[in-house]
Amino acid sequence: MKRMCVGLLGALLLSGGIAAQKPPLLPAQDVAALANELSGETAKRNLEGIARFHRQRGSQGFHAAAELVAERLRAYGLSDVAILQFPEDGKIFYGTQRSRPAWDAEKGELEEVKEGKEVKEKIASYEAEPVVLAEDSESADVTADIVDVGEGTKESDYAGKDVKGKIVLVSAQPGAVQDVAVAKFGAAGIVSYAQNQKTAWWGEDENLIRWGHLETFSEHKTFAFMVSLKTARGMKERLTKGERIRLHAIVKAGQHTGNYEVVTAAIPGADPKLKEEEIAFSCHLDHQRPGANDNASGCVTILEVARTLQKLIGEEKLARPARTIRFIFPPEIEGTMALLNGKAVVVEQGVRIGADGDPLHASILMAPQFPKKIKAVVHMDMVGGGPETKAVFHVTRGPMSLPSFVHDVAWAFAEWVNEESYKFAATGKADDPMVAPEGGKEPLRAEYSAYTMGSDHDVYQDSSFGIPAIYLNDWPDRSIHTNFDTAANIDTTKLKRAAFIGAASGYFLAKIASVALSNLSMETQGGNTRQMAEYERRQVQLTDKEGHSLITRLIFHMGLKELSAKDFVGASKKDEFLRTQARFLTNTIPAKGDGLLQFQRKAEPKGPLAVFGYDYFAEHAKTAGVATAKLLSYEGLWGGGEEYAYEVLNFADGKRNAQEIRDAVSAEYGPVPLEMVVEYLKALEKIGVVEQVK
Repeated sequence: MKRMCVGLLGALLLSGGIAAQKPPLLPAQDVAALANELSGETAKRNLEGIARFHRQRGSQGFHAAAELVAERLRAYGLSDVAILQFPEDGKIFYGTQRSRPAWDAEKGELEEVKEGKEVKEKIASYEAEPVVLAEDSESADVTADIVDVGEGTKESDYAGKDVKGKIVLVSAQPGAVQDVAVAKFGAAGIVSYAQNQKTAWWGEDENLIRWGHLETFSEHKTFAFMVSLKTARGMKERLTKGERIRLHAIVKAGQHTGNYEVVTAAIPGADPKLKEEEIAFSCHLDHQRPGANDNASGCVTILEVARTLQKLIGEEKLARPARTIRFIFPPEIEGTMALLNGKAVVVEQGVRIGADGDPLHASILMAPQFPKKIKAVVHMDMVGGGPETKAVFHVTRGPMSLPSFVHDVAWAFAEWVNEESYKFAATGKADDPMVAPEGGKEPLRAEYSAYTMGSDHDVYQDSSFGIPAIYLNDWPDRSIHTNFDTAANIDTTKLKRAAFIGAASGYFLAKIASVALSNLSMETQGGNTRQMAEYERRQVQLTDKEGHSLITRLIFHMGLKELSAKDFVGASKKDEFLRTQARFLTNTIPAKGDGLLQFQRKAEPKGPLAVFGYDYFAEHAKTAGVATAKLLSYEGLWGGGEEYAYEVLNFADGKRNAQEIRDAVSAEYGPVPLEMVVEYLKALEKIGVVEQVK
């Protein structure tokens, strides 16, 4: 049964014709113009500028970085350069995102006080390395002993230990500790040696200091310092021997009312009608200093795309595309949520202009019109990691709830760069090696990956917006969220290649006014073939019935992707017959009981429920007296609770029943019990996110 299904799928996919041309989708002269102009070195110089700033939300450092980006965009000649401001005060909501107050710090020093010595031994300094002070720390001036409490997240960690008025040494992130250590046991502050995200290199470098966070909305305000594993091990060894360690912590920092700032600029389209549609390039500008790969790399890469396209179009080496191309530099997720949900104030050259003010800025698009005009997004989050970071470069597909040819367009260009760069690495010869003068010569080896969450692409592709997003990203990365995420680890060749894939994809999508579907299908064949192979591998983990459902769903997913190309250019609407057939063929288990229930997402609030620093579901479920849904902690074969929950809500369109939603997410992430899906949908109904269709 499984092999028959794969054979059918292969026949369907391969009937489109021969292999794609080299290069794909764009004329060779357009590709050559992009490859010749894009500069990894120019991008890296801009990266070195951005990486100087500690870019926390609403902070002076973020504003300085935003001004730098805006200045570069003006110098490159782009239109409508502006910094949009959205108030953040902890009370305003942007869809499902509760705005977080701005946070700034002036000082943060941690010193050891040694008896009989006037000079204190400095352990951590915010001025030297801002990463040492956890985000959302509050002002304090404390001299106290330090007590080792292990992980520090459970009450049992404090058994037999007196921490009242003292500083606790913990291995967990400060935000996971503060409501136990401070609220329940009276600790005065926190020192954390939390390690980096778990990869093969996790805990390997004892000198790195990880970026730390306290809970933005916790009632139990405190301060926290981050130290290296080496520093923590030294403290733990001394404490184990019975030595007393006394610390002096002084912090001048805190939350305040401020603004999310989003830098934006545009290259106007040429078509009188289609120029009202936009192809957006997105990144996230916020991060700790230096934050080179995460995510100064994404920001400077789309900045380089902006420079290159503006220059080539101005010199008439590229035709002006039909659609407008926009560039967006927000704080991660929460800035994008504000942009797509809120009303902005424009800051241009330091002058504040009301959102409905100066007609000079009438072409700057703001919510609610803005998201309706975006046809597709190219999002870059970590795209410059060189060999030292151990990065693997991904072109990530969208969720199955949003079938789109857009992702295959990106893969067509990435696959071509893979082939050319490998040919050059292996033989020293290639027509288009895409190598930067100061960069490496390794092959790109990009992966066409299944949908994963964790950046602004989640917001765009949420069902309340439904905007397909190409997601270019590195993973793993051994230095992410640490003081070692430096410009020295960034490869200019990698920046150039990521810029090319993004620029070629965005320019193609902005350019097309009609689609010859047979040619498009052939030239994006590689994405379908990769997806087919991936699903064939997944089949071995399933029963025959589940495997059949997986493949039949993939077949119709491919069909909907092809139809999405017609929708993109306004040639037709999705074929209702195909929808009917897809619904009939993929519903392998007859629906009955609760499986027949149908739910539809409400128009408000907009956005995913997993946002930044705020849990919309948890807070509203608590208010409504709803227990935490089991689905949120479920671990499937290829996805976790967050992914299941994201897609269950996306599939709740009032047409699918609960059984069909369960089948869809099972095909995407692995089998899940129907009861969990129904429980989550009913919980969403109780908190007012969906309504039942009678």
